[in-house]
Amino acid sequence: MSASLATRRAVTTVLATAALIGAAALPASADDDRREHRGGQSSVVISDVQYGTAGRDRSARALNREWVEVKNTGRRSVNLRGFTLTDRQGNRYRFADFRLDGRSSVKVHTGQGRDTRHDVYQDRRHQIWDERDTATLRDNRGNVIDTDSWNGRRHHRNG
Repeated sequence: MSASLATRRAVTTVLATAALIGAAALPASADDDRREHRGGQSSVVISDVQYGTAGRDRSARALNREWVEVKNTGRRSVNLRGFTLTDRQGNRYRFADFRLDGRSSVKVHTGQGRDTRHDVYQDRRHQIWDERDTATLRDNRGNVIDTDSWNGRRHHRNG
């Protein structure tokens, strides 16, 4: 009987130790999962929009006055490579290898120009953003990160 009692105690000790190790590892695993799947909690958002005028002025200056501002509200920089910005009609701009510093923003202009840290250009020859439109920002996996809709003078935040 003493061998059976010793065996039961050893098994109980092993099981108790395994349970403690498993419980200690659980919070780290759950925290890692939260970091990988940010979803609607992304630090990258659409912060402002300047849509085109009704006159359909196609000059380079007019096209560059039309923009969507993407902001990184977090402290760490984010590489926007593969992120896309689309309008309601399906026009799409895909970010190349672009690092957006923490707590900074970049304006995505419709027209042509030289990309900088704070301004990038779609190199289009016609207006994209109408007075009734929706801008949708997706990450490099196609997940919707943020949307912003407006209807004439009224501006709606959805995100």
